[in-house]
Amino acid sequence: MVVVACGSKVDSLRLGGGFCTAHTHTKNIGDKPQTGVELGHTKSSASDEMEVITLLLLFIIVPLHLSIRQTSKYRKKKMYKNPTLVYRNLGKCFDLLILGLEILDVREWLTNTKEESKDADGDALQEERASMLVAGIIQNKSNSVPRGTPTPQSFSNSEAPSIFSTVTPEVHKSIAPMEDVLTEVLPDAGAQPVRNATGTREYDQTVTEPSVKSDKNARIGNGKRNGRGKNVKEMKTKKTERFPYFKDNYCPPDCACYGRVVQCSDKSSDKIPYGIPYSSRYILLMNNHINSIQLDLLRGYDSLEFLVLSKNRLTDDSVEGAFEGVPALKRLYLDGNLLASVPTDLPASLEELRLDNNRVRVMSESSWARCRGLLVLSLSNNALGEGSGSLPDGALSPLRHLRTLNLDRNQLTSVPLGLPLSVKELYLRGNLIEHFGGGAFNGQSRLAILDLSANRLSNKGLPKDALIRAPHLESLNLEGNRLQKVPRHLPSSVKTLNLEGNLISAIGRVAFNSLKNLEHLGLARNKISKVAPGAFWSLGALHQLDLCHNALSQVPRQLPRGLRSLALTHNKIRSVPRDAFCWGQAGSGLSGLVRVQLADNLMDMAKLDSKAFGCLRGFQVVHFY
Repeated sequence: MVVVACGSKVDSLRLGGGFCTAHTHTKNIGDKPQTGVELGHTKSSASDEMEVITLLLLFIIVPLHLSIRQTSKYRKKKMYKNPTLVYRNLGKCFDLLILGLEILDVREWLTNTKEESKDADGDALQEERASMLVAGIIQNKSNSVPRGTPTPQSFSNSEAPSIFSTVTPEVHKSIAPMEDVLTEVLPDAGAQPVRNATGTREYDQTVTEPSVKSDKNARIGNGKRNGRGKNVKEMKTKKTERFPYFKDNYCPPDCACYGRVVQCSDKSSDKIPYGIPYSSRYILLMNNHINSIQLDLLRGYDSLEFLVLSKNRLTDDSVEGAFEGVPALKRLYLDGNLLASVPTDLPASLEELRLDNNRVRVMSESSWARCRGLLVLSLSNNALGEGSGSLPDGALSPLRHLRTLNLDRNQLTSVPLGLPLSVKELYLRGNLIEHFGGGAFNGQSRLAILDLSANRLSNKGLPKDALIRAPHLESLNLEGNRLQKVPRHLPSSVKTLNLEGNLISAIGRVAFNSLKNLEHLGLARNKISKVAPGAFWSLGALHQLDLCHNALSQVPRQLPRGLRSLALTHNKIRSVPRDAFCWGQAGSGLSGLVRVQLADNLMDMAKLDSKAFGCLRGFQVVHFY
């Protein structure tokens, strides 16, 4: 231990004008007294003395010097009479001095520890060398042994040295907790470490742990291995828990799960993700690259109701037998794939099937043998009419509960015959149909919406009996055909009639007499130049009338008083008759019109008759621009 005292005159070192003494102690080492500064070494060296001097300079001289300078500074400012500043500086000096002494004590302790460690390492090295010598003797026990050389039998159990005697217990203690840590960080909490033939640990989810028997010869001296007094028992086989695939709390990495809804769309996946929970009700897989469905993958999804596989790369072979084991499936979307025929193994629970934008060419009654309860069937943008031009008669007759049928853009030249009477919505837009006869339904149908737009229908293609079996028809779309006149013999139940984009040139007085319930009438983009006075007078329920893009020279006369919207843009109108909006008995009230569009015509505003607009609700109703 070093003891430093300032002001001593014995064995002192004059440093910075003050006396500081480093007293020495005497220690007997090897029966030879040696004197020096004790810093944990058995001998004092020149380097140790320099370190002591450096510490003294750092923790004693420097603070004293700063204190003197500070005092002189205050003296110049006539502040030296204040004793508080002097005591404060002296206190800082002694604090630093104590800190330096403590550092020297710590260094002494560290040095002693290092010396003890070196001594222990030396002893261990000697023991190891002796053990290796004994091991060599045991290995060469068959050779001749010189007289006086100790044999293995001469060692007792307690005296037999071994290089594993101290290592084995430590290794055993480190293995046990490590297995517990690995078990916690594995994805499956139930996975247990398994040792393979090479002795390394493996982790498997379903592999059975092999049995490990104790080796009688695996002993060190006469002791058991691992420092235990018993042999290692045979491990019982135990099957670990499987990873929680298909469980409620699992969600595949490429999906997002919201309760019982699994969203796996737009992931560029080439197959259905594995492990989707069996309890899922809605599985969305659109916009991927799925080209096959693994065999029996969908079995077990007893709660699945809605499956979306739109815009993938599925073919007929890849979906064969894929939907048999889904008993609760109600809605199946297979649009945007590469299917050439309707799947034949659809579940009986299916209510909605979408096969739009495929390559379907073949469809027969057998296609619906299992799913006779289908309500919605969409087959737009396929090739059902390629070759024959139509579907086989009665191809859809098994679907007796069908409500919506979409056959848009299928190259059909005629309407399928024998359609189910339950159909309420029939869409046949964009085909090549030239004739629509009464044979489409074999009885009174429930048809309410019929779309025959963008076909090749003429007035001859719509005979009197065309819609005689559709007494509940409410919406009829004949846009984009080849009609030259307003079709006659239309059901009186029609509320919306679209005749835009045809070749109609004139409107007769009795053209719409039978349509008492008509509310919306579209006659835009025709060639209408003449409209008989009162041609729309009988349409008491009419709300909207569109006559844009025609060749009218004046506003039609005697428009219905219940009309709300009238569109007459892009015509050749020059005048507005007085009885166009306001007609009948005087004082009959204001017109119901709220919007009249007259832009893009040939009218001269100065020549318009102001009385023609007298019954309107205001000038804001009429739009000339």
